[in-house]
Amino acid sequence: MYMKKIFLSALACIFIISISKVNACTNFLVTKGATKDGSTFISYAADSHTLYGELYYYPAATYPAGTLMDVYEWDSGRKLGQIKQALVTYNVVGNINEHQVAIGETTYTGLDTLQDKRGIVDYGSLIYITLQRAKTAREAIMIFHQLVSEYGYCSTGESFSISDPNEVWILEMIGKGSPIRDKKGNIDAKAWTLSPVWVAMRIPDGYVSGHANQARITTFPLENGKTSISTKNISKIFNPGVEVVYAYDVISYAKQIGLYTGKDADFSFSDTYAPVDFGAARFCEARVWAGFMKINPEEMAKYEDYARGDNLKNRMPLWIKPNRKLDVKDVFDLMRDHYQGTSMDMTKDVGAGPYACPYRWRPMTWDYKGVDYIHERAISTQQTGFSFITQCRGNYPNPIGGIIWFGVDDSYTSVYMPMFCGITKIPHYIAVGNGNMMTYSPTSAFWLFNQVSNFAYTRYSDMIKDIQPIQQEMENNFIQMIEQESKRFAEEYLANKQAGINAINNFSNTAAANTFNRWKDLYHFLFVKYMDGNVKQEKDGKFLHNGNNENIPASPDHPRYPDWYYKLIIDDAGENLKAK
Repeated sequence: MYMKKIFLSALACIFIISISKVNACTNFLVTKGATKDGSTFISYAADSHTLYGELYYYPAATYPAGTLMDVYEWDSGRKLGQIKQALVTYNVVGNINEHQVAIGETTYTGLDTLQDKRGIVDYGSLIYITLQRAKTAREAIMIFHQLVSEYGYCSTGESFSISDPNEVWILEMIGKGSPIRDKKGNIDAKAWTLSPVWVAMRIPDGYVSGHANQARITTFPLENGKTSISTKNISKIFNPGVEVVYAYDVISYAKQIGLYTGKDADFSFSDTYAPVDFGAARFCEARVWAGFMKINPEEMAKYEDYARGDNLKNRMPLWIKPNRKLDVKDVFDLMRDHYQGTSMDMTKDVGAGPYACPYRWRPMTWDYKGVDYIHERAISTQQTGFSFITQCRGNYPNPIGGIIWFGVDDSYTSVYMPMFCGITKIPHYIAVGNGNMMTYSPTSAFWLFNQVSNFAYTRYSDMIKDIQPIQQEMENNFIQMIEQESKRFAEEYLANKQAGINAINNFSNTAAANTFNRWKDLYHFLFVKYMDGNVKQEKDGKFLHNGNNENIPASPDHPRYPDWYYKLIIDDAGENLKAK
């Protein structure tokens, strides 16, 4: 039931290598050696104009042998078929399970001819089924392989982020839509297997990676039995020295269908299956670059021409070393970017309007008098359904160590609420079924946060100054409480597992309730303060009255538009509007 409900409610993040269609998601992958406290992080923004913000949940369960489970396509809710159910499944909260395995994704599509409709496992199913079955990141990769080998993969190109408390991996996959044919032109059924082609690489400890709807793995070490293995030797994946795993036919398949003719050692996954073009660089790779700029601007500034799509040969690295150790606030910040401080800064051009709103309504591409133009596609965007940062901490029992920091709507104005991976009760405010994209719910955090953000778009530069202090205060308090309480929760859990689970259930549910109530108060405050284009006078969050009647406000302020905006008005209609 849970599986069906979730697949019906979720919509994928898809980017087609064309500047005419631009839906997108963004992931950053942070290894334990790159963080202050030894945590690993995965960040994710689920960006879609039709995706609802809710926290998916799969309770742990046991099943009789021979049980089958229905598989639904995450994009559409369409039933794809049935697969064998595992005898035991694990508790999954959003995109992290009770063993601190976390998985995120971004869709890069790749060559259209490679989507393979023979399979019955799509990328969304692959994520959530695997989370119910895997105890480590390496086991997750093994389960990925087992599922797509047995049942086939029916989605387009996909980049996955996979982590546990010790490791972080990037895995890129694409189907075999183009059949392999023999010399007579007949389909070679034995060679054209269901299993897709893919490559997985462990991010070196101390480094940060990212992907945003463009395949990023290029060349990789070929099988040597120690650090790199193919799926012919997939059982060796649990050897600690293994850092690369790939489908045994990832190169031979490309050669058989005419996509690659070079040496195996020179084979590039991305350049073969999803070549970078202007749209992929400017709309996708640019987001990764923007995040990398926040953590190592000295190294990444030289790749701005690549991010802009001006120099596709100047390709940026798959991972970088940050110039400092990162904490969870730094990862929050990675997800709150509008290209500030770069040539693509979305607050600076006239499209931002008089109040510097860093968002652009679709379409992202447009033409004027035969010339094509674009809007920037930033990490933080208005159509986000939800975003999260998973934090995996190896110094605590798994149900306590794993946290999904969950936020709904636009990441720039959202609040990341801490949900422990071991909770068994999802807060009502973010639970599946509490409203949807077609049904308003007054108790839904998604609808409430959209009320605040959409109102803020009307006078952004002013309202954001009221929003962000509360956002930062709440997140700082949550971080402090997590640091203070995790040890106690761990002790309770080790003494009595159910008591420990009850404690984190109460904590996470209270965090969501407090966030909802505080944001509701904020919305009321903003609406009163900025109603009708006026700005009511206030001090320390309390509105000033006229001195005679507490129900009559002091005369409101009427701030001017910026001079550059007045100039636009004058240039357009100055003679008609000039005072006589």
